[in-house]
Order: sequence, then structure tokens, then C-alpha cells
Amino acid sequence: MSVVYALATPPAKSAICVFRVSGEGCLEALEGLFKKGPKEHGFFCVRDMYLNDEIIDSVGLISFKGPKSYTGEDSFEVYGHGGLGVMGLMMDAFQSFGFEEAGPGEFTKRAFLNNKLSLNESESVLDVINSTSKKEVLLASQSLSGKFTKEVFSISEAIDTIRTRVEGEIDFSDEDEVFLDDSLVSDLGLLIERLNVFIQGCYNKKELGAKKTVLFVGPPNSGKSSVFNRLVGFERALVSDVAGTTRDLIESEVFYNDLSFSVIDSAGIRSTEDKIESKGIDFTVDSINDADVIVAVFENTKVDLLLELEDELKDKKVISVLNKIDLGGFEDAVFDSKVSAKTGQGFDQFKNLIKDAFGEAYKKDSVYLVRDRHIKLFNFCLEGLNGAYKILQNNKEMEIAAEELRVSRSYLDDLVGRKTPDDVLGDIFSNFCIGK
Repeated sequence: MSVVYALATPPAKSAICVFRVSGEGCLEALEGLFKKGPKEHGFFCVRDMYLNDEIIDSVGLISFKGPKSYTGEDSFEVYGHGGLGVMGLMMDAFQSFGFEEAGPGEFTKRAFLNNKLSLNESESVLDVINSTSKKEVLLASQSLSGKFTKEVFSISEAIDTIRTRVEGEIDFSDEDEVFLDDSLVSDLGLLIERLNVFIQGCYNKKELGAKKTVLFVGPPNSGKSSVFNRLVGFERALVSDVAGTTRDLIESEVFYNDLSFSVIDSAGIRSTEDKIESKGIDFTVDSINDADVIVAVFENTKVDLLLELEDELKDKKVISVLNKIDLGGFEDAVFDSKVSAKTGQGFDQFKNLIKDAFGEAYKKDSVYLVRDRHIKLFNFCLEGLNGAYKILQNNKEMEIAAEELRVSRSYLDDLVGRKTPDDVLGDIFSNFCIGK
């Protein structure tokens, strides 16, 4: 395979930028790129990087001799200053040595092809990158660690053992009569139970669904946008004493404990002759249907808005919030949450209410994060094992039972990538980011 390079950090101004290079022969270019290569592979060093005998940048450099690398090939990484000009010159330097720009997921794909990662572990790399909650990271990391693959291999070997015993019964039977080992059926039953337990500990990433949304509604000047800004942590929405300031939907993202969700600020709801403001209010009312949780913000005990929107809110989880409690005088007021957007008082309890409104995102007994592809292959495997089990119970058609076991094992091979079609690999790695 050719030598490829990629920017592994975002293509924007930052403190540092990181380039990855992989491919047989890439280490031979170190002397030309840095004039002085590293003393030893696997150790970080600082070198000047050159292009046409001119110093580009003083960079960090670490090299790896294959197969002791992420990809299993000769590779190195360069850590430079994160300026756009620096990045451009580094790319020019790599191209001057004939390196090709890597495609999405190129490095992880090479790791798979070089047997550094199984296919499901490769998929877990992307799942870890895309994780938006602590729990999702932990589940994906369990798969990436190799524990998932190890268990699949163990189950595959158990299927092979039972299949060998079945074929032995066939080979050593007297003519057409088969004398089945009494423990064979029970052992297969235990294996089916083991696989079912394993599958139950897998959480399908698809079940997470779309990101949950929280819609802020309220009358004008209730401090709705201020509460919104306090929740997201910065001045995302414009705040003003003038009624009708917020006219469009303003969206941001919040991370809290192990939960990630979208929050949307909306126009203050009131009767108005302003056509533009009225349009914004219509957007707000329409958006209630799509939101998972409604946060209704008030500055006093007048909550007529909840009655006005009774029909729209009847099937929704609504959290009523009293804002501006720093002004005092609301001790006896009945609301789900009392906060001060100005001081931050009450926001911990408010965030917990939002989290509780979403419920438990994951099964408590979840161990691994998996995909639709994995679940389908598991189900195909179970179908074959159950078919073999029924045949063995009847002590007939042993050849068919052996074939069912063989096919069941093949589905697990597909799962870990022992024999996977090129088009499937293309679909999997096309979803990766450049540089991974």
C-alpha cells in the first residue's frame, strides 16, 4: 500500500496541529523532512521540519516501526503549531515526497487489514469518537478494548467443539443409526443460553435515536433567554428588556453528567401586531410537537400561558420554572424549579429535573455498544443454533445439524471481520473522519 498522510486535528487555527503518516517506506523520508531523524522509534523528540531546505516549524516527532504501530505499518506523527499557514506547508512537504492524502478511516482500515484490530473493534473506534455521553464512551470502549472480540471468539470455538462432536457421531455411527452423546444436546442448550446472555448485555446504538430536545417557552421578559444562556454556559441568545427580542428559534447543545441534549430558545408568547414577531411565535407553538421536554419560564406566579397552550402541552413533559428568585418574595410559589439566571441559584436542581425527564438512556445491564449489523448477525447465529438444537433433540438428520452449526459460526466470523465483503468494508470506513 502507498504512503498516506492526513491532518488528524481540525483544519482550523489552534494551539497545535497533528499529522499522521503511514505506509511502508515512510520512515526513509525522515532524514529529508527533518534532516535528523529520531534516535529511537517510539520516543517523542523535537525536530525542525524542512521544505526545500527551509525550516517550516519546530515540531514534535514520534515514529513507529511496523508492526508496532496503530496501522501495523511504518508510521510517524508530527505535532506542529496550529496555524493554517504551517498546516499548508506541512502538506506541501509530505506531497514533495510522494505521500498521498488519506481517505476517511484510512488508518483504522489499514489497522484492520493488518490484523491490528478486528472489524467490530474498528467500528468501536468511530463509536468512541462520536460518543456524546460518559455511558456511551464506556460502552464503546469496552468493545474497543478487545473484551467483546474475545467473547465472540470464545463462543465461536464452543460452536466448533460441538460441531466436531456432531460430525464424530456421524462418522462413527453404525450404518444409518446414530447413537447421540447424551450431553451433546444439553451442552448446545447451555451455549445458546450463554449467547443470549451476551446479546442482552449489548446495547444497540440505533436505539439511542435522535438527540433529545428541550424547548424553552414563556411570556416576554420572563428571563427565558437568560435561563437558556445560563444553562448552555455562554451568551447564546440575545437578552433585552424589550419584549419580542427573540423572534427565531435559537439552538445549542448541553452536556450534563452522562447526558447530551439540544436546547432551543424561542420567541416570547404574547398577542402582537408585529408580523415578524407573530411568525416567530407561530414557530414556537409548532415546535412544541417536536420537543421531548418543554421548559416553561415565568417571572411571577401568573402562569396563564400554560392554560393557553393546554392542548399543545397535554402529552408533553413540562417543567415549570420560576426565574428571578434573587429578587425575593416567591417562597410560597409552586413551581417545579425555582432559579436565578443572574446568580445561578437553583440550576443544579433544574438540570437534574431535565435529566430525570429523559429517563434512563441505557439498559442498566449494558456492557457493550453495538450496531444493527452486529445484532442481525447475532440473531442469524442464534437461529442456526436453535435449528441445530431441535435436530439433535430428535436424533435425526445429523448432517443438517452440523451444517447449521457451521453456518452459525460463519455469522460470527462476519461480525469480527474474518471474512467480510469489500463493499461492507467500504460502507463502514466511509463514515470515519479524515486522519483516523
